[in-house]
Amino acid sequence: MNTDDKYSKLRETLMKEGNWPKLYMFKFIIPALNREIALVESKFSDESVITQKQSSNGKYICITVKEVMLDADSIIAKYKEMEGIEGLMAF
Repeated sequence: MNTDDKYSKLRETLMKEGNWPKLYMFKFIIPALNREIALVESKFSDESVITQKQSSNGKYICITVKEVMLDADSIIAKYKEMEGIEGLMAF
């Protein structure tokens, strides 16, 4: 699946939900390295609620971020901004 297809399907799903702005929950899994964790957290505002949970073997961190987003395009822009972080998996 090409990246544009992935985001167009996400946009379509988000547009069906309507009622903007809304609280949106981002979930990421990333290697448990301080630099990458800091990079993820730096992409969000101070008003975001960020929680972390370490994997059972300690190699990965699950980061959940709840932030008020203005529209579907702002959510997609945030995911695209995160693409450059090494080892990041978004859900």
